[in-house]
Amino acid sequence: MKTTARFEQALKKLYLAFHNNRLHPECCKQCAVGNILDNTDSWKHLSDAHGSLKLNYVGRVHQNLGRTFNGYTPLELLKIEQEFLEACGFKLPLHYTNEKPKSPTDKDILFEGLTAVISYLCKLEAIDNVMDYTVLFEFKNTPFKARLEFY
Repeated sequence: MKTTARFEQALKKLYLAFHNNRLHPECCKQCAVGNILDNTDSWKHLSDAHGSLKLNYVGRVHQNLGRTFNGYTPLELLKIEQEFLEACGFKLPLHYTNEKPKSPTDKDILFEGLTAVISYLCKLEAIDNVMDYTVLFEFKNTPFKARLEFY
């Protein structure tokens, strides 16, 4: 499957963050977008609320100028973070009074968030969802559609 450089880089960073315990939904440097942007928190200045899709003035300027951060526009970054937080069980935008999981760094919760982010990244690239394992179990009289690649 042909993918883009931004997708490959994001996938590698998220994979490493998950397995090295550097994925944390409540930390702007260790959340999904924080990891995609090399553990920086500068992206948080694109919106006034963590988990919101509403760009603030700074975010709108960057969006209107066509700026990208590691290949992603400000709106795409906010949507990636929103997908991650919602799948982890947070009520958005993040606020101390809103619902959140009891253990936000639980591997099962983080895996749900990671799966949602990767699915969204695949949509952005207009490719099949790489997290969809159902094709591996197709058994009707059709030829095997997926080609497994191991690195």
